[in-house]
Amino acid sequence: MKTILTNFFALVVLIASAFTLAENDGPPPPPHPPRHLRNDPKRPTAKIAADLGVKQEQFVTCFENVQPAAEGQRPSRDKVHANKAILLGCLQKANPTLTNETLDEVMDRYRPGGRDAQQPRD
Repeated sequence: MKTILTNFFALVVLIASAFTLAENDGPPPPPHPPRHLRNDPKRPTAKIAADLGVKQEQFVTCFENVQPAAEGQRPSRDKVHANKAILLGCLQKANPTLTNETLDEVMDRYRPGGRDAQQPRD
């Protein structure tokens, strides 16, 4: 009888341990946040657009294909050039007088970290 009780107790402990482990695992962790938000609410799109001489909707549309580095990180040189080509080319359709220098000046004004944050990491 003692053996049966010992085995039963061991079984109960084993089952309880399994449930405890399952409960401690909890829900799966959330997926990694996106590297950037397509329409980041912190980005003052109305001010940027006004400074670039385009409508806010035009700026937002042009910025949709830009892939900025994650906050606190610097982009690669290739990413800087690719983003510039996407943004400047699109914005110049709305404002043909927009220059690379003006785009840099305006974006640096509103970019967290300013110009230094845009310096390539390589």
